[in-house]
Amino acid sequence: MMHLRIDGLHWSVPERGGRQRPLLHAVDLCVGKGEFVGLIGPNGSGKTSLLRCAYRATQPTAGRVSLNGVELWQRNPRWCAQRIAVVLQEFPEEFGLSVGEVVAMGRSPHKSLFEGDTADDLQLVAEVLERVGLSGYRERTFATLSGGEKQRVLLARALVQRPEMLILDEPTNHLDPRYQLGLLQHLRGLGLSTLASFHDLNLAAAFCDRLYVIDGGRIIASGAPQQVLTVELLWQVFGLQALIDTHPLHPYPRITWITRP
Repeated sequence: MMHLRIDGLHWSVPERGGRQRPLLHAVDLCVGKGEFVGLIGPNGSGKTSLLRCAYRATQPTAGRVSLNGVELWQRNPRWCAQRIAVVLQEFPEEFGLSVGEVVAMGRSPHKSLFEGDTADDLQLVAEVLERVGLSGYRERTFATLSGGEKQRVLLARALVQRPEMLILDEPTNHLDPRYQLGLLQHLRGLGLSTLASFHDLNLAAAFCDRLYVIDGGRIIASGAPQQVLTVELLWQVFGLQALIDTHPLHPYPRITWITRP
């Protein structure tokens, strides 16, 4: 399993006049082997930008991103794709491909340019589709699926990569509560090193070993959910009052937002 480290990461985007607008500032973050780490923060705080740097889609302006001590930008995209699988919020256009064909694309980083799918590949696709509750969907056209079904197909595509690390941008987006819980329980059971962004803080508290809070492109807090999810921090970051207690059945914090009638 992989160990991810992000050290002193900065990222800026160019503006008119040759100026640079900084979006990420001196970010330090780590994901230990087999650890499930959550990234939380308000809209526009830098969560997706940071994840893009973590899986080598965006090159940082400064700083270092490494897997097991190997700097990502010293390796090619294929090397990274053989080790890191990514599930994003947006759905790709798959040009009429079936569910089975979309999932099988996850084997591409492990194949030569013109190598076809083997019997083992097809068996793996079938096993993973069953695991995500889509065993009868193999011949369905990807474009005809609901948002939640598409999300599970993309997770299946990530899993057939046989990665050592998962990076997930809002993995429960588009899913109803049953599939939210089922998906996160499944991901936890994989034992893979995982970095995932969350909007739902109760799901983050329930399933993550540690949390990082990002606001304005800076990491402002990190630690176990019990340490991070405080009334003061939620007011500071989200501008909302909350009641925080311990879940009645499990030893993790539970957040109830306080709204005025």
